[in-house]
Amino acid sequence: MLIGDKETVWQVVNWWHGLQPNPEKKQPGDRAALARLRRCTSVTEALFEQETQALVRKCGARWDSELSRLALAASVLAHVRADKAGVSMARQIGPVDTNDDATALCKPVRFRRVLDAETYDDCLRVFRRLVVLAGETLDVADLARSVMMWPREDAPDDLVGDQIRRKWVYDYWNAGIPDAAFDKKN
Repeated sequence: MLIGDKETVWQVVNWWHGLQPNPEKKQPGDRAALARLRRCTSVTEALFEQETQALVRKCGARWDSELSRLALAASVLAHVRADKAGVSMARQIGPVDTNDDATALCKPVRFRRVLDAETYDDCLRVFRRLVVLAGETLDVADLARSVMMWPREDAPDDLVGDQIRRKWVYDYWNAGIPDAAFDKKN
């Protein structure tokens, strides 16, 4: 299992959809599991939840960092009520008018704190707040990948995490897409 790869993100998104009630498909979901995950105050606490363990098994996680990253994703995604594919979370919380910081759902000072989050529990706190600020409707795949790659704790190589943070800054300020060729040169 590779954290953040397309297959793992796809598994996490499918797991999330399976927990969500969907009256159109007559899918009851699991509101109790979502509520338990929303109440978790730490990633370790989220690891004790049965649904988190189901996600861990589904993804084939074996290492401590993989377990922690999946538990973080499970706990944060439990706060998301609807999937809004195509709009990154950073763009959704960023300023509508880049010349006016007041139009941002997440003000630049708070966004700076998000970028500084390093531990699993720090990430849990800041991403939960962002989900609420964004109205609980987000691109689940984008959020899952970002949340799993964000923590610097237990990261042998933080290159992907740094790339995601950089992309978030570009998206937040609506500055376009970072040049991948530039990243490879520097």
